[in-house]
Amino acid sequence: MGLEQKLIIGFNATFVHPGRFYLGGFSDMAHDNYYYVFLCFVYIFTVVGNVLLILIIFLVKTLHTPKYMIVFNLALADLCGSTALIPKLLDTFLFERRYILYEACISYMFFVLFFASIQSWTLVIMAYDRFIAICFPLKYHSIVTKTSIGAVLAFVWLLIKSIIASTVGLIDRLSFCGSFVVKSFFCDHGPVFYLACNDTSLNHIMAYVALVIFICIPLILIAFTYVCISIALSRIASGKERLKALKTCTSHVILVAIFFLPLVGTNIAAVASYIHPNARIINSTLTYTIPALLNPIIYALKTEEVMNAVKKLLKKKNFYKHSIKIMNLFHLSLT
Repeated sequence: MGLEQKLIIGFNATFVHPGRFYLGGFSDMAHDNYYYVFLCFVYIFTVVGNVLLILIIFLVKTLHTPKYMIVFNLALADLCGSTALIPKLLDTFLFERRYILYEACISYMFFVLFFASIQSWTLVIMAYDRFIAICFPLKYHSIVTKTSIGAVLAFVWLLIKSIIASTVGLIDRLSFCGSFVVKSFFCDHGPVFYLACNDTSLNHIMAYVALVIFICIPLILIAFTYVCISIALSRIASGKERLKALKTCTSHVILVAIFFLPLVGTNIAAVASYIHPNARIINSTLTYTIPALLNPIIYALKTEEVMNAVKKLLKKKNFYKHSIKIMNLFHLSLT
């Protein structure tokens, strides 16, 4: 009996599910251990940066605004997304544990795609916040409220959860009777369903739907808001006022560029020309991990409100005590 036949443990009249998949990413890559160590440091700094940003927003009452509700949501999504991806990636490739159980693979796929999608749509909500602030400044506080932003964020989480769960759930209707080698660095949707030996047309459709919903539509909406912002700013007579309004958008524009440009560039390059599998995988891992590392840095260094909040916290005697409490709660929630 061959290895692939031994791996098949789930079988009924319709579907054949493998017991395990084999993650085939980073094969024959020179000095790959250095890259894994680099990712380890990326993860450490991502956790530290995002936890600190979450703590600052949580502890400073002046930051309890709709705008920083959105920033808090992005930091949480960055933290959870990196935690879903990087530790398992390091365990898989640094310690050569490339086999992953079928059920674990499906869960892995769901959480990585889910939090990446949350990041994408949080950037759209940020663009909406800037759009209302600049185009309708007098109505901003009546439109952008804690209640409205909370409702939008809750809706986005529920909608994305439904779409990703449907997309990933359709993997269960596939039979895998050939290779079980996933040519990626994690259980990515496309590389997994391409291995199936029955009809995958529905999976292809859902893959395109997810691509449109989580990359194309967010980019279009963000571009539309900035066109409207540009038109509104062109009507402002004073150049000083234009510059002041633009400064409120710089952090968001940087976040959008960091998140979407590598993602779009990698996909276009993969379609337009041949890319070595290892080069594509490295680009993809950086696309998933670097934005989460840089987002809190950008907001800490580029936003005057956050820097002032940090100064206030450092002056408080009970900051350390509050920080320990929050860290303990976060640790308990993870365990």
